[in-house]
Amino acid sequence: MWRNRITALESWQKTLYIVFFSQLMSVVGFSTIFPFLPLYVKHLGARSSLSVEFLAGLVFSAQAFTMMLAAPLWGGVADRYGRKMMIQRATFGGAIVVLLMGLADSAETLILLRAVQGLITGTIPAANALIAATAPRERMGYALGFINVAQWSGVAIGPLLGGILADAFGYRASFVITGALLLIAGILVRWGVHEQFQPVVRQKQGAKGLWADWRHIFGTKGVSITYGLRFMGALGNSLMLPVLPLFVVLVLPAGALALANTYTGLVVGIAGAASTVTAIWLGRLGDRIGHRTILITSAFVACVAYLPQSLVTAAWQLLLLRALSGAALGGIITSISALLATLTTPGEEGTVYGLDSSLNAASRTIAPLLGASIALWFGLRSVFVFSGLLYLLIALTTLWYLPKTKGYEEVQIVNSEL
Repeated sequence: MWRNRITALESWQKTLYIVFFSQLMSVVGFSTIFPFLPLYVKHLGARSSLSVEFLAGLVFSAQAFTMMLAAPLWGGVADRYGRKMMIQRATFGGAIVVLLMGLADSAETLILLRAVQGLITGTIPAANALIAATAPRERMGYALGFINVAQWSGVAIGPLLGGILADAFGYRASFVITGALLLIAGILVRWGVHEQFQPVVRQKQGAKGLWADWRHIFGTKGVSITYGLRFMGALGNSLMLPVLPLFVVLVLPAGALALANTYTGLVVGIAGAASTVTAIWLGRLGDRIGHRTILITSAFVACVAYLPQSLVTAAWQLLLLRALSGAALGGIITSISALLATLTTPGEEGTVYGLDSSLNAASRTIAPLLGASIALWFGLRSVFVFSGLLYLLIALTTLWYLPKTKGYEEVQIVNSEL
């Protein structure tokens, strides 16, 4: 029975499901080592006179900065030589560099390896590019939403798994587990995905051709605005990174302070779980009513969820509002990914999502510093207000400036005639 069901699947559906499991393992792996990296820095110690706090910040910013630079270049390579190859590069390369992190002998070595990780990894843009190139345009929201489910599920599972592994077996064991998960993810794609890749013929190749591709994409109506929306959305979500644990301690009762780490993980996890639930549902709904509509609605809901977080006085209030904001974020991420696919030309998916990943990385480079600065100047609660206003700006910008895509309207007409 199961064999008959698998045989009945269309080629793009088989690719979608295999990439889903590959992404799930990849994101679980990377999320496993993410929470305790600052503690690992302290454990390794420094060879230089730099403070542990500064080195812990470099562990995060080094990877984001190099990924910001490398992602658009890898995207251009994907459009010329295939997107499946880029997933394998990110997973197999990630497995090697993560294993080396487990062998690091100093904080400086770890930072160098994190910078290398940013240069060679990037499973999310590679997977998005492959699925955007494979799935039918009228099913784009569903397909990309399905991939987002894998990503958000990994974000929800990974930190808890990493904490358990670190406590039970030590920090280095977590890197071994992560490397193994990335290796399995790469093997799944290597043997399970059969990409029928035909590169788009271009008049120019090399660096000049890549620059021409970027100019063409940014010159397409609505794309620059959509990229701006992506940057603002990622910025609003990442501002919380340096302040959320401190805020959790602020709202917990005195008797529960011993559980601050557990509750912080719960607050992060419930937002990821809510995004997992809404990503695929809102992606499929966007295929019917328009991803622009989903983006406007989700951004307004995110604003409504973030602003009251600045006023909470109890932990359960924060938990509920974080769940609501996570649900809205699932719609924002999926709708922007689908809009990028519908606004751009087929054959450019690698470059499109490479640039998208670069903007995400740029926001992750800036956001922790900006969030910490806002908290220092105006207090912890003001960070939630700033994030809420960013999401309000996303909703208004989409409403006033983002055009309704012609491609989407044509798809709807075709669907109505079938």
